[in-house]
Amino acid sequence: MDLLVNLDVPDLARAEALYVEAFGLTVERRFGDAVVELTGLPVRLYLLHKPAGSIGADIAPRDYARHWCPVHLDVVVDDLDAALTRAQVAGFVCEGDVRNEAFGRIVQLADPFGHGWCLIEFSGRGYDAIATRT
Repeated sequence: MDLLVNLDVPDLARAEALYVEAFGLTVERRFGDAVVELTGLPVRLYLLHKPAGSIGADIAPRDYARHWCPVHLDVVVDDLDAALTRAQVAGFVCEGDVRNEAFGRIVQLADPFGHGWCLIEFSGRGYDAIATRT
């Protein structure tokens, strides 16, 4: 079984440049002018060109302003400060300060297309530091 992540974006070239620069991803394949497949994460990331205002699956017009979504993506990094700088230079925006948690350090980000992301630098036991028995 595989997990594929698809992100709708209004500007495919801008999104490709953003994710390649921010996370060091590589363009693996292109599917015409509408889709770019990026590799370099444990999942393949597909950028899908979907113009703002086009109708989404739920019949609501697409709006790329920052919005709350029940799904966001976490990127685990070895050096949060370096990864944050790289992401900001690429065009991500911080949505709060870097926080120290029992599992490590975390910062919330938004890309220019409204998607939520976090950078996480695990320390010591990582999520095992906060896990409870079931």
